[in-house]
Amino acid sequence: MDLDRHLRALISPLGVGDELVPGAVVTALSTELGLRITLEAGGREIHIEVARAEDGGRFAARTERLLLRYRDGGGRGGVDPKLGLNLCKALAARASVHERQVLDAIAEDAARAREIDEGGTRVREVRVERLLAPAGTPAERHHTLSPYVGCLVGCRFCYAQSRVAEVRRLALLPEVPWGSYVDVRVNAPEVLAEELRGLPRLPIKFCPIVSDPYQAVERRYRITRGCLETLAAAASPPPVLVLTRTRLAERDLDVFTALPRAWLGVSIPTIDDATRRHFEPRGASIPERLALLGSFAKAGVGTFAVVQPILPGSIPELADALAATCGSVSIDVLRGEFGAVEELADPRFAHARDPGWQRARAEELASALAARGVAVWEGELPPGLGG
Repeated sequence: MDLDRHLRALISPLGVGDELVPGAVVTALSTELGLRITLEAGGREIHIEVARAEDGGRFAARTERLLLRYRDGGGRGGVDPKLGLNLCKALAARASVHERQVLDAIAEDAARAREIDEGGTRVREVRVERLLAPAGTPAERHHTLSPYVGCLVGCRFCYAQSRVAEVRRLALLPEVPWGSYVDVRVNAPEVLAEELRGLPRLPIKFCPIVSDPYQAVERRYRITRGCLETLAAAASPPPVLVLTRTRLAERDLDVFTALPRAWLGVSIPTIDDATRRHFEPRGASIPERLALLGSFAKAGVGTFAVVQPILPGSIPELADALAATCGSVSIDVLRGEFGAVEELADPRFAHARDPGWQRARAEELASALAARGVAVWEGELPPGLGG
């Protein structure tokens, strides 16, 4: 199903580059994390998110069948409520004209898909018209690239699951557990090759939220590798960043070294592998993740780690391990329990759900890394990954 086409139809004739209201310009449309319109207003980015009315939740404006809410595009601050409300009302006025036609078209697409796939396949092969999505604040412009949507690694605390589930509800797909489904964008390398000819040379970030580029299906489909090969073959390859929780990236070290500016990142929320196993049973072990970083660093590829959320384990030992393998580290706290309620209820780990504990451990780790000469960064891109 082409949700991008339906989103464009929903707000038609408004498009990228047009003003919604004076001083508020549409800069991007996205459907990976729900229907989202990004605007630039007053020097900042604001996301307007559109959801079905039956899904409920907070909203600033609504139509007969849709809810609209706003949030800061940089994810680091608030939006003036008056501005957010006005933008949502203006978009709601446009959406109300087309919503019945668009939602009916989505239902028709879903019905045709069910006729083709009566069994409700959990691994779906899909084709896309667009792959790269603009992202980031004005100071950190980049593109995101997701060869897959959905993730078989299935970390229970992953905050992507609620957003991807929202997209599946919009597409009238069956409700299935996070970690049990993935959409394979089988034509991604071809679409990427075409897009590279007409887009600005911004950093490209693989699977920042909706998936892991090296989950198990990559062994069969090789979509991530195909995209990396396409980037390496480009006349002027942009900087590339890839984040994973698995060790399959080792297979593609040759392509990483063929890229003039590439970074490999690994999520390492703890140094204690027993803790990792409790929360991320399908991910690589902590020793495997550290070895992966070490092999890429030895080959001259930039490396970084993301510690988010922070899980129980020795902070000094974690800092030592990261200092030995990473050029820089991003630290963030638990952003919600999502599907990990049971895991966090375990008495051995219940303290990790406390926001105060998370903040204190983040500060302790940042100090330990600084003492070891490791850069700690905030935002979307590590040091050196500029355009």
